Amino acid sequence: MWGSIPGSWDHDPSRRRAMKRNTRLRCPFRKGTCEITRNTRRQCQACRLRKCLESGMKKEMIMSDAAVEQRRALIRRKKRERMGIQPLGTKGLTEEQWTMIRELMDAQMKTFDTTFSNFKNFRLPEVPSSGREVPESLQTPVGQEAAKWSQIRADLCSLKVSLRLCREDGSVWNYRPHADSSGREIFSLLPHMADMSTYMFKGIINFAKFISHFRDLPIEDQISLLKGATFELCQLRFNTVFNAETGTWECGRLSYCLEDPAGGFQQLLLEPVLKFHYRLKKLQLHKEEYVLMQAISLFSPDRPGVVQHSVVDQLQERFAIALKAYIECSRPQPAHRFLFLKIMAMLTELRSINAQHTQRLLRIQDIHPFASPLMRELFGITDG
Repeated sequence: MWGSIPGSWDHDPSRRRAMKRNTRLRCPFRKGTCEITRNTRRQCQACRLRKCLESGMKKEMIMSDAAVEQRRALIRRKKRERMGIQPLGTKGLTEEQWTMIRELMDAQMKTFDTTFSNFKNFRLPEVPSSGREVPESLQTPVGQEAAKWSQIRADLCSLKVSLRLCREDGSVWNYRPHADSSGREIFSLLPHMADMSTYMFKGIINFAKFISHFRDLPIEDQISLLKGATFELCQLRFNTVFNAETGTWECGRLSYCLEDPAGGFQQLLLEPVLKFHYRLKKLQLHKEEYVLMQAISLFSPDRPGVVQHSVVDQLQERFAIALKAYIECSRPQPAHRFLFLKIMAMLTELRSINAQHTQRLLRIQDIHPFASPLMRELFGITDG
């Protein structure tokens, strides 16, 4: 009706509010006959309103601020639909990236049960009694072996793990390591940890096999990537069941907790693995961010033995870009603007922990063999 007047009245909030509040507008030029054109329409509100009313505009038909904003949102949505752009909240993520994330989430769901209901037939720690024969590997070493023993005790004494098992009949079994100056006690949990590690490693191998980009790689590169990344992916999965309030990994009916050393909790936090779990948990990541971290870790082109370096490098970059885009669209708040950088820093830290863990495991295996066949294969442990 009044579309011939340059500029819609509904797009001018000041004049719209004036009409709603019955504010009387005055012509600043005291003539009331200003010519209203596209170039002059903002110079005199009074004369612009007069021309609108003369053209047939009705006061009660003027839209409220909320109605105008609603109409604008509808216009924006329709414009996005015409241009094929994804709605607000998913901007920055392409359909290919969503497909990658969905595939990772599906692989995670099929290969990682946070209730650990399939972890069965595991060995529990046995504390050697005074009347039980001490295995040869635990007897007091002499000569060159004494130096190895000293290093292993340094490795494990800060990692005394307590274990709690809720049995199916409702009873509870607790294990807490006792202080043992001989160092023999620290090995009692190794068979159980080997069982848990093997169970987790099998799930991670299956997770990788569900990823189409991983299956497309040569079998030699698949093996090299898994050998390098399995421990890291294991820690990322364990972080999802880590309770930062109690310092406990809650694995279904089983729960694990590091015992406070002589220096107390602050000394315990110096242990790199525990420090990593507290820092990562503090980021409060989404499930999608965890699986993307796993993919970035898995597709690391600098793992020993990788042949198709450039292909793996490109895949890692694609997963990293997808993670960055996911964070930007799902966490628009300023507080999360550095989250991507923090996550990448955590992955770098995890690489360092991985190297330390491998050396620690090899030292223990050398003096007290405990690794399962799968562990020996993944960590390159030979029988000799």
